[in-house]
Amino acid sequence: MPEFPEPWSNISDIAAAVTSGRSTATAETHEALFRIAAANGEINAFVHVDAADALRRAALVDQRIAAGESPALAGVPVAIKDNIWVKGRPITQGSLLFRDFIAPASAIAIDRLEAAGAVIIGIASTSEFACSGQTRSLLHGVTRNPLDPGRTPGGSSGGPVAAVASEMVPLAIGTDAGGSSRRPPAHTGLVGFKPSFGTVPYGPGFEEPTFGVSCICPIARTVGEAALAFEIMAGRDPRDPSSVDMQPNAARSLAALRIAAMPRWGFDVPVDPDVREATVRAFEALRQAGCSLTEKEFTWPSGAAESGLNPLQHAGLARLFGEEWRRDPTRIHPDLTVQIEAGLAFRSTDVAGALFLSEAIARAAAGFFIDEEIDLAIGPTTPCTAWPVDLLAPPTIDGMPVGPRGHAVFTPMFNHSRQPAITIPIGRDRDRLPIGLQIVAPRGQDRMLLSAATEMEALFAAA
Repeated sequence: MPEFPEPWSNISDIAAAVTSGRSTATAETHEALFRIAAANGEINAFVHVDAADALRRAALVDQRIAAGESPALAGVPVAIKDNIWVKGRPITQGSLLFRDFIAPASAIAIDRLEAAGAVIIGIASTSEFACSGQTRSLLHGVTRNPLDPGRTPGGSSGGPVAAVASEMVPLAIGTDAGGSSRRPPAHTGLVGFKPSFGTVPYGPGFEEPTFGVSCICPIARTVGEAALAFEIMAGRDPRDPSSVDMQPNAARSLAALRIAAMPRWGFDVPVDPDVREATVRAFEALRQAGCSLTEKEFTWPSGAAESGLNPLQHAGLARLFGEEWRRDPTRIHPDLTVQIEAGLAFRSTDVAGALFLSEAIARAAAGFFIDEEIDLAIGPTTPCTAWPVDLLAPPTIDGMPVGPRGHAVFTPMFNHSRQPAITIPIGRDRDRLPIGLQIVAPRGQDRMLLSAATEMEALFAAA
């Protein structure tokens, strides 16, 4: 992968340079297009780039600057995941079924980013229907981890994270229905923030296989950059009845917060030794900094492993694409075929049971923070680092056999709990692959979480 002479500036600095006249949105767009041309061939992060359209959008931003505006993201190049609508762009969900689809409108979050001066550079890859932890599809092929192209960035937001980790763009937007914008950033040394459900309006866009848990998420190099993008996208919109206004969170220092340290998030599952050791070091660094840490674990409802929730996604896929699969199964990736077949076999009571379990998880997670008087919970984002790109999932973790979602066990609960969660980098394993720390807060405490994550980020960087 090419090494560029300079990394991108912080997105606030890019916007400041554009609004002050030291740069232009057009110049920043040309820089992003140059980087994509140089690096994308090996990584396959971008699946659609329309240079003429990007430059047209940049020229509109420059016109606004000339008229005296100072938008917060002026000229910042942004990659958008291939399941979020951007008006006039091909958005395919990584599927042959949608290869000719052109979005008739933009998602509310995209409109807000563009109103803030961001320039949509291109569309970044996803696993088909955003329903796999490995980013590959029949339509667009395999996306590789920029830190080691022989490994995966994870999924389903593999394209957005690869675009940022390779320095093609400084900011990307993904989605997260089970960890898709937390695990891939953890595998690439980035920050991925899943807001409280509803704080960023969802849609207009595609129907979701798993209803009521997916979030639109910023992916960036620092917490501050992710927080800025979040603030721009957040806020109720009547077009999304699930959207809510932001809650004001009182500013509190990290040392004043009560933190639950969770080595396994309440699950009896294997964790690779390097991940375990990096997590323990992070716990100790916080203690040394004067933070109040108590080792606790969630007590989850019976059956609360992800397998108990699978009927929701699998039945949703069967409902949306089962008939297409019956007509021609070769048009759907084998990774998804397994899920659709399972969805077609589930009974209505299986789906109802998963819905009840989702609600029980939400109650258990909310109750934990109240009953234990805890402000934050922290632990590993993933139990392993990035695995070989030709595998759907790692077959073993810490020498123990695991299923195809063994790498994903620590994130889905917080989609179903509707709580905000963020991953920040805390170190690397013996192969120099990144390790992430997941931080979770009560629902609605997004700003408090981001403030605490900013302090932790600085603490770990100085260690």
